[in-house]
Amino acid sequence: MANMKIPGAGSHHIAISAADFDRTIEFYTEGLGMRPVARWGEGGGRAALLDIGDGTHMEIFAGGSADAQRGEKFVHFAIRTTDPDAAFGAAIAAGAKEKMPPTTLDIPADPPLPVRIAFVFAPGGEVLEFFQTL
Repeated sequence: MANMKIPGAGSHHIAISAADFDRTIEFYTEGLGMRPVARWGEGGGRAALLDIGDGTHMEIFAGGSADAQRGEKFVHFAIRTTDPDAAFGAAIAAGAKEKMPPTTLDIPADPPLPVRIAFVFAPGGEVLEFFQTL
C-alpha cells in the first residue's frame, strides 16, 4: 500500500559507522554481493553507498567505534531475501559470526506473520537479519 503522506516513500538506505572501513566494505561487497554505487572522502571521512540488490542502499561511514553502544550503530538491519539459509551461509563464509541460525517461526502479530529468519554479527559488530515472509 502506498504511503499517502509521503509520495513515493520507500526504503532508500540505512547508514552505519564502521570501525574498519575497508573490511566492512569487503564484507558487504565481496561477501554479500552488494554493488558499490559511490565512494567519497578520505581517511576517517570516507564513505560509500552500496546497492543491496533491489535499489535499496547501505551507506557506510569510516570512523566508527568497535565498541559502539546500542543505538550508536542501529539495533539490526533486516535484508529481505527469498533464501535466508543461503544468505546466512554467505555471511558466515565472509567472516560474520552466528547470532541465530535460520529459523522458521510465526511472529505473534495479529494476524500471525510466518517468517524464516536468521541473524549474524557482521565483522564490524553490526547485527544483520536475513528475512523472508512465508
